[in-house]
Amino acid sequence: MPDVLRPGVLDGLTIAIAGAGGGPGDVGRRAAELGARVVALAADAADEEAVAAEVAAVGPFDVLVVDATAPFATAGGGLAGLRAAVDGGWNVVRAAVAGGWADEARAGGKIVLLAPGAADGEHAAAVGAALENEARTLSVEWARFGVRVTAVLGGDAGLRAETTAFLASAAGDYYSGCAFRPADRRVI
Repeated sequence: MPDVLRPGVLDGLTIAIAGAGGGPGDVGRRAAELGARVVALAADAADEEAVAAEVAAVGPFDVLVVDATAPFATAGGGLAGLRAAVDGGWNVVRAAVAGGWADEARAGGKIVLLAPGAADGEHAAAVGAALENEARTLSVEWARFGVRVTAVLGGDAGLRAETTAFLASAAGDYYSGCAFRPADRRVI
């Protein structure tokens, strides 16, 4: 896949990534290549207190990426995967916003929600629908705080990483409440 973004486009940004199977994965590697400082959030997303403590310990960050793919797969897909991906992701999002972004005097931040592909198992499409709905709803609810929320639904690892890096960049400032489907290169 050809590079779309220029080197250094994420210089000065801190990107926290949750749910990527214990590490930042392709999204984190791409963000680091483009100049971002990448921090992995490894707390169990089902444990609200542990998530809040870890988010507080990380300190300020500009972009939160919640990758629901690993929690969905780790739970074995199905309803258990749906709950792990959506509920755990919400705990991380809420901790980030409550940890400082929900302050009208502050500039807010960006949240990118990554859903598994529809072919990744039973209820994977439901995870995507839930994250798309979350992005659309929270983009309205938290606009007053400068929080911009988007969802990336499906796509191969390279396209997901490139789309996420684009959304983290200054060009991504123009998007909130959008769902991106990088597999077919549509924004809806």
